[in-house]
Amino acid sequence: MAETLTKEDIKKIEAEIEERKLVLRPQLIEAVKEARAQGDLSENFEYYAAKREKNKNESRINYLERMLKFCHVYEDKTNDDEVGIGKEVELYFEDDDESEKFKIVTSIRGDSLKGRLSIESPIGKAIIGRKKGDRVKVAVGNGGYFVKIMSIEINKEDDDIRSF
Repeated sequence: MAETLTKEDIKKIEAEIEERKLVLRPQLIEAVKEARAQGDLSENFEYYAAKREKNKNESRINYLERMLKFCHVYEDKTNDDEVGIGKEVELYFEDDDESEKFKIVTSIRGDSLKGRLSIESPIGKAIIGRKKGDRVKVAVGNGGYFVKIMSIEINKEDDDIRSF
């Protein structure tokens, strides 16, 4: 499945790939060489640990490159007073009589336990482009529930792209 990414996400992923290729890769290759030089490989824990770290780095590079190759670029066309990517939204859940704040993010960063709500989640789909004061039905299964948008704030805080 193709991930939905913003242009900022893509820049951060490209920077991580570059760091992993130009900085980490040479360091890890050197660590493998040094561990190999210690002698008998059959009982050389340092060699296997260094090799494992090198392989993890290569796997991460491959994962990120595949993600970029097949991603969909999301361009937020919402106004400042509308719910959109990067904005913090306070929602009032009518059924629970409770309010909660979420940052609206792309699917790859979504994590409701950390207060990050994906634009592809049922709530995200329902509130994107809506304004403060709007009462919105969130469709779930054959039914749904209502939320009210209490506030919308532009959030300049930068998420670490390595969270996915």
